[in-house]
Amino acid sequence: MIKLLLVEDDANLCYIIQGGLEDMIGGYKVLTASNGEEGLAVWKAQQPDVIVADIEMPVMDGYEMVRRIREQDEHVPILFTSGRVSPKDVVKGYELGVNNYVKKPFLAEELHAHITALLKLTRGMSAQKEVREVPIGKLFSFDTVRGVWKQKRGEERMLTAREADLLRMLCEHKGQIVRREVILSRLWNTEEDYFASRSLDVFVSRLRKLLVADDTVELKTVKGVGLMLEEKV
Repeated sequence: MIKLLLVEDDANLCYIIQGGLEDMIGGYKVLTASNGEEGLAVWKAQQPDVIVADIEMPVMDGYEMVRRIREQDEHVPILFTSGRVSPKDVVKGYELGVNNYVKKPFLAEELHAHITALLKLTRGMSAQKEVREVPIGKLFSFDTVRGVWKQKRGEERMLTAREADLLRMLCEHKGQIVRREVILSRLWNTEEDYFASRSLDVFVSRLRKLLVADDTVELKTVKGVGLMLEEKV
């Protein structure tokens, strides 16, 4: 049974989604909160498997709640729900550490599909037994099992689940173009969703920042096609 924290200030919507999820085969244990402050308290006390949160809420909004959660937990999957989201809002959410967006209105079955795909990704990818450590350029390496970015001078950084999944995929095809729709299909379970596409752009930007210190490696965008992790001889 999946323990889910639903943070939603609309009591009617909260009741409908909670009932829909709890009636599903296999079931959910749905914990509820009506604002970000309550959501933080429930998260700390119950440690849910996944969090689904509205953005605009009284007392504390979804952005602030996620920011505080990510200061302590980089791995719990978080989905935002919203009826109106500008590109700026989408980028802000992903930069704070949100894993995906679900556009309102939605059915419990649709939310369940998003949650299932996200949990499969975050749990399954970490269990894969691949080549453990991949050198990247002259200065870095990537532990594909632990999801750890390493510098040869000894510093390490634990990547978020989505950062690690994207880098793992690029490392598998180093020196080759990985088509954008293939990345979106495998890591976001879609090929043309606007939110997923914006999310990919954010994570590409994050990975590029990791590579800045080494001019022998580059994460290239091949316009209209995809991405390539290229090492320069």
